[in-house]
Amino acid sequence: MWLYSNGGGDKIAKKIIKKLADRDIETINDVRLHDSISQNGHIIYDDIKLDKLDLFFSYNAGEQTQYQTYLYQALNRLIPMINSYDAFALSEDKFHTSLVLRSKGVATADYKLCHRDDGAALKKIIKKWDKMIYKPTDGWGGLGLTKIENEASLDMLMPFLNQMDIRYFYVEKFIKYDNTDFRVDIVNGEFVACYGRRASRDDWRTNITSGGSVFMREANDEIINIAKKATKACGLDIAGVDIIYDLEKEEYVVLEVNGIPAFATPEQEKMGLDFNDKKIELIVDLIDKKTKKKGK
Repeated sequence: MWLYSNGGGDKIAKKIIKKLADRDIETINDVRLHDSISQNGHIIYDDIKLDKLDLFFSYNAGEQTQYQTYLYQALNRLIPMINSYDAFALSEDKFHTSLVLRSKGVATADYKLCHRDDGAALKKIIKKWDKMIYKPTDGWGGLGLTKIENEASLDMLMPFLNQMDIRYFYVEKFIKYDNTDFRVDIVNGEFVACYGRRASRDDWRTNITSGGSVFMREANDEIINIAKKATKACGLDIAGVDIIYDLEKEEYVVLEVNGIPAFATPEQEKMGLDFNDKKIELIVDLIDKKTKKKGK
């Protein structure tokens, strides 16, 4: 298992390990793929042949590296993973996620992917949409999101992106909403919990890392069903689905499907977010199910 340790993650890991031990499942904790090597058909970490494990549970967004994700893909060719590499990679790519969600009938923001040399197409789309959001196709926590409000702001952004040697641009139509969202957690197809996030006064992004704040919020059946459908479409065992309400179209829209949704922090638990134990139990059930399947 490789689970993040900040924000109370270390305590979560201990609870998971204890519950797995109660089911006679041994856990090797804090296995870091970016400190592993691969040689002669094996992927090795601290003298442990990881390809001989029954399952690998990867759940750490903040410490990912290219090398780690490369070995993540390789290891998944040999043993079961939670989440699978393919599902993880899909959730990390905003364009591919939107493409798959739309194909499965899940509402998303209108989007466009275009080559960097096609600046004329971007100018046409800003005139049509009025406002749009530039998003890196990968990344998390709202990093790199840029709101483009007119052609002048697009002209200012383009040289900067070209300087970064970005080959293509992914943009979404800016949705008029109330600056809040629903974060819905799903594990193994089951609803875990829902809470809300609110953008700060000086921003439009609800992400906590961008200054957003968490508040208590209930999900109705429609929101839960949308989150389950989005999770299934992406093939994820565990997902956090971000949903907003489009005030103009009067419908719920999926903004993002996160393959590594955080547990509630100790501070959030004090304010009433008490879903950690339920989420842990469902994850333990999932690990138990997948390891038994491999044993058979």
